[in-house]
Amino acid sequence: MVDVKDALLSVLPTIRVPRAGDRVHKDECAFSFHTPESDGGLYICMNTFLGFGRPYVEKHYSKTGQRAFLHMKRTPKPKSEDSSSNTGDPPRKKPTRLAIGMEGGFDMSDEQCEYEEEVTLVILPEFLEIQRDGLSGLPEMVRDRVSSAIDAILAADSASRKQEVQAWDGEVRQVSKHAFNLQQLEGAPRIPPCGWKCSVCDLRENLWLNLTDGAILCGRRYFDGSGGNNHAVQHYRETGYPLAVKLGTITPDGGDVYSYDEDDMVLDPNLSEHLTHFGIDMMKMQKTDKTMTELEIDMNQRIGEWELIQESGVQLQPLYGQGFTGIRNLGNSCYLNSTMQVVFSIPTFQRKYVEQMEQIFHRAPSDPTQDFSTQVAKLGHGLLSGEYSKPALEKEGEEQKGLQDGIAPRMFKALIGKGHPEFSTNRQQDAQEFFLHFINMVERNCRSSSNPNEVFRFLVEEKIKCQVSQKVKYTQRVEYILQLPVPMEAAQNKEELAAYEQARQQAEQDHRPPPELVRARIPFLSCLEAFAAPEQLDEFWSAALQAKSTALKTSRFASFPDYLVIQIKKFTFGLDWVPKKLDVSIDVPEELDLSQFRGGGLQGDEEELPDVAPPLVTPDEPKAPMLDESVVTQLVEMGFPVEACRKAVYYTGNSGAEAAMTWVMSHMDDPDFAHPLVLSGVSAPPSVPTGGDPPSEEHIATIISMGFSQEQAVKALRSTNNSLERAVDWIFSHIDDLDAEAAMDLSEGRSAAESVSESLPAAGPRVKDGNGRYELFAFISHMGTSTMCGHYVCHIKKDGRWVIYNDQKVCASEKPPKDLGYIYFYQRVKS
Repeated sequence: MVDVKDALLSVLPTIRVPRAGDRVHKDECAFSFHTPESDGGLYICMNTFLGFGRPYVEKHYSKTGQRAFLHMKRTPKPKSEDSSSNTGDPPRKKPTRLAIGMEGGFDMSDEQCEYEEEVTLVILPEFLEIQRDGLSGLPEMVRDRVSSAIDAILAADSASRKQEVQAWDGEVRQVSKHAFNLQQLEGAPRIPPCGWKCSVCDLRENLWLNLTDGAILCGRRYFDGSGGNNHAVQHYRETGYPLAVKLGTITPDGGDVYSYDEDDMVLDPNLSEHLTHFGIDMMKMQKTDKTMTELEIDMNQRIGEWELIQESGVQLQPLYGQGFTGIRNLGNSCYLNSTMQVVFSIPTFQRKYVEQMEQIFHRAPSDPTQDFSTQVAKLGHGLLSGEYSKPALEKEGEEQKGLQDGIAPRMFKALIGKGHPEFSTNRQQDAQEFFLHFINMVERNCRSSSNPNEVFRFLVEEKIKCQVSQKVKYTQRVEYILQLPVPMEAAQNKEELAAYEQARQQAEQDHRPPPELVRARIPFLSCLEAFAAPEQLDEFWSAALQAKSTALKTSRFASFPDYLVIQIKKFTFGLDWVPKKLDVSIDVPEELDLSQFRGGGLQGDEEELPDVAPPLVTPDEPKAPMLDESVVTQLVEMGFPVEACRKAVYYTGNSGAEAAMTWVMSHMDDPDFAHPLVLSGVSAPPSVPTGGDPPSEEHIATIISMGFSQEQAVKALRSTNNSLERAVDWIFSHIDDLDAEAAMDLSEGRSAAESVSESLPAAGPRVKDGNGRYELFAFISHMGTSTMCGHYVCHIKKDGRWVIYNDQKVCASEKPPKDLGYIYFYQRVKS
């Protein structure tokens, strides 16, 4: 029998107390979705502070030799049988602040009920359990060190919670610029403490008091027809009086003040003085109406409710088991949930990450929470295994029908969003942008292995025809998604739309609810024809004329991918540059044949434009060319290397951003794409110094994990002054040069065959091709007025039936709304 004292003394040197900056993973296993609430609990390594479920704790011990673990096991406390008793726990508070992780805000905690927590010290490999009270007989030094480590781990914020629940406050308001010099008219009316109504339409709710002239008018009309009739904002447009306070929200603490001039909710430090002008004593006012924050919270909560997105009120059948696992919403993460459900319905990604999961886990670095392949494999296994696809336990006072426990991919979300200005936040995001970001991350992490992205890649053939010389230029670019415009002029129900718009305007004038919405019905073929239609280029520099002219640009498919992703460009900008969503219905077909849109390249009767640069430098005056720096900056901000942007502007003759972008897209695969612009008679810019501080070992390890050698990692870091972000961009801009160097100087112990298999072809990324016939197998839908708000769900066709995935709810679909989708996923029909 193992002696407790001897066991503790043997592991004491490895036990650490968490310091500032240490990530303590005490709520999720690094390799699975086991938590302290799961069967077997969670084991936290007392040296690395990584968490492991029982299946992986022994593997961690075998790999690292770490033996001391803190075992955390939580079980729900039994509920009181008398639910009406006043002695039980208080009900969960309703949010009163539009915030996450702040007092009064949304509680993102998974702890919906009280837990009994059991904590023991466990020594491997014997799994010797030592209770806290079992430390009393040990030497004081040993007892204090172990107790301090346990207490620090229990007190530390978990790593995923630090990432996920960053305090986000949507209620932070700025002091209005009008607050200290607001004009208030003499002879203003005395406002009674209650009994208000709109002076135009007699509405008695959602009323706003203009703080300049005392007019009481109704507020804006909401998207669902509720709210007011816009009389308050119309009054501002007529008078220019900027500030108004919402009646019914005034209390001794303040009230809801809106600035029409600043177009936002604001603070008015002088609100009490401004109200006194109208005979209102702020200290005696009581709240009688919902604040704007409460209304926004109600709207946000309604968006996530099942009733708003179920199909035509049909009771849907919940599904459980392999491939039917829900994903918890971690705070506006439905865009991620929907995208990853679709991605892992594709066999190529299943083979890459799920079928090779054990090999990926075996090769994982010392901190697997920061390894992309590990976290993607973990997510894929969680979705497909069925292990977490179980009905959620019924909870008192909550309707749980159809809801799963599902998985909470906190580590994956934190890792894929790390360093990204948008995906690192808890704000809602565009699912299409996230899909492309995920594709980019896969590209960066698959250089030394098979790349599942190949199923999405296709080539677009662009033909530019000079209208004066009639000569042509063909280029090709790699794409992963086909963006289709929505030609509103092609609507099939124009008369119905005109009648609806007339009825809507009449209802607004009569202060009645709007009529039932009528959507424009757009043929899908019209969207395809709009993509393929010629586009006129007015500022095209013609190499044949050595001057500017007009040209026509047409786009066709140069190849067809195994899986075609189509985005309907529903989101656009109005004349006032305010983003808006086109509420349209498109008859997207289940079967699609794109063969007629395949390009044919240079035709026999066509003559190519010469590939000649514009004459910006004269032979007798060798100096650097004058470039349009605004265009260079515009391209750099899109993420392209600065030298490539300079060359793009030079070789298109300073003819504008569109022409420069066309050059960039057609030359991205050039070996010297990111090399400096060097002209005859003009000296090259000085090379990047190779001295300075040595590169960070952590940065080197990060780049090596992407499939590059240590020499390549060091070279990239030295070329970018040891900046990791710039080094990653640099190394991907010099792939062909690095591959050529690697082929000439193979590392010892590595065969030539291995080297060739682990590098991309010099011609560029591999692109598959086949017939252009497809079948729809998935689509992602968006509800809301903007990609920055609303809700995403996805439908996936599995075993011949459609399934809807709405965060933690997975159900058989009765009427999949294929005409209202945002992103569509097609798979090739094999001949």
